[in-house]
Amino acid sequence: MLKLNRESLAHKDLWQKIQIEMPQFDIEDVIKNTYENPTWIHFGAGNIFRGYIAALEQDLLERGEVQTGVIAAELFDYEIIDRIYKPYDNLSLVVTADAKGNLQKRIIASITEALKCDPDFKDDWARLCEIFKSASLQMVTFTITEKGYNIVDLNGEYLPQVKEDIENGPEKPKSSMGKVASLLYVRYKNGKHPVAVVSLDNCSKNGERLYNSIIQIAKEWVKNKLVEEGFVEYLSNSSSVSFPWSMIDKIVPRPSESIKELLEKDGLEKIEIICTSKNTYIAPFVNTEKSQYLVIEDNFPNGRPPLEKAGVYFTNRQTVENSERMKVQTCLNPLHTALAIFGCLLGYKTIYEEVKDGCLKKLIEKIGYEEGLPVVVDPKIIDPKEYLKEVIEERFPNPYIPDAPQRIATDTSQKMPIRFGETIKAYSESPNLDVKSLKFIPLVIAGWLRYLMCVDDSGKPFEPSPDPLLEELKKHMNWIELGKKVENLDEKLKPILSNEMLFRVNLFEIGLANKVIDYFKEMTEGVGAVRKTLEKYVGCN
Repeated sequence: MLKLNRESLAHKDLWQKIQIEMPQFDIEDVIKNTYENPTWIHFGAGNIFRGYIAALEQDLLERGEVQTGVIAAELFDYEIIDRIYKPYDNLSLVVTADAKGNLQKRIIASITEALKCDPDFKDDWARLCEIFKSASLQMVTFTITEKGYNIVDLNGEYLPQVKEDIENGPEKPKSSMGKVASLLYVRYKNGKHPVAVVSLDNCSKNGERLYNSIIQIAKEWVKNKLVEEGFVEYLSNSSSVSFPWSMIDKIVPRPSESIKELLEKDGLEKIEIICTSKNTYIAPFVNTEKSQYLVIEDNFPNGRPPLEKAGVYFTNRQTVENSERMKVQTCLNPLHTALAIFGCLLGYKTIYEEVKDGCLKKLIEKIGYEEGLPVVVDPKIIDPKEYLKEVIEERFPNPYIPDAPQRIATDTSQKMPIRFGETIKAYSESPNLDVKSLKFIPLVIAGWLRYLMCVDDSGKPFEPSPDPLLEELKKHMNWIELGKKVENLDEKLKPILSNEMLFRVNLFEIGLANKVIDYFKEMTEGVGAVRKTLEKYVGCN
């Protein structure tokens, strides 16, 4: 039996026998080099970091392009460090699967340290401070999810931990952004060395969002006379501290039981999937898809690893934004959300099963090819039509990436303005496009209203996915019952369909609301009405 640790790596023949690729560099040398001259630290020690970002640095190590690895730091769920990193000597086993079932199994050994980013863990915090003092540090990257950058609540008030950090200063920060600001202050106080601070999270204008959170905390510290004004000047000068934008695209779902079983048949032991107390699903292995894209604004004041040799695109901010808009607004995320909504209504548990449904596949094709592509700004570095084809034909149908519509349906109210509202707005503002010609995006919006009734197409109640506006939205839907006619439906739905925060435009003013309402009426006529409406308008009966 094999265990995932450095001692076990000595048995190369056993690993090769089960077709697991071994690191092609001296791990001990890389650990020593990185400890002495750290160049890259990453916050967010979860699956996408281990399955994608750390693998990029491994590519460079194996080609002899770099001599240092990447340091992992966790801001939120410290069990990940204790249960997934330390017992396995910071190694990860990455299993990449295509839709045909071809597997690539690879041990990732580019992560040299794993630290808990919290002053309560004194040794880890002291090490983090030493790393940030190092002139050699080139980049600080993040995959902490969009919520990780929040410093205020829905009312615009500082979150409790952020408020404490603002009042108490950089000595013992508690919030994620307070901790990062504190470590950057350590760098400022110890040589004002340049560095790039790079969000790799899947959110629009991510670098700007990261900058705004950190600079706001720094300004409050200056106001409270807890740090010097020069610290804000240091953060605001892109030749000292840059906040590049990026676009990342790689599906790395929860660990798969089927992959675990395959690895156990290979002879691996102690590779259990765990769920931490903070509800993180993680394992010693990571299962992921083959497709991957990372586009980064090339603004690194202290240099950077040559990640372009590992497939990363380095370009200008406008190209990053165009790439991000292509993915998030037209060619991937809207299709994902459409499948999430109708998957919940039609009783599906996985995305790959949904795209076997000819009607749902045709729906996302029409959203992408017919309604999305006309408003895409071509980023030039990625062909939108080929990208869309890959999403529909290869990525979504992959049974080894068992993503669930219920997971993707989380926070749909927050996704609507980006994934559909921007396209609707582009149609309404274009002299060459007719917003009233949109047919399938309004169908998805109607499906979302039907979803908010929390009753599936067979008439059974279901538990909706978490959403910050769920209770508010449901107030407007509580009076609707499946199979019962409702008077003045347009007036009752107006608070939702006229909300520009949800759709970027008032759907009544641009002439789309009535189409949405008509679709919705048909979807609420009784059991099976959702399927019947889809078949009627998508043309798949």
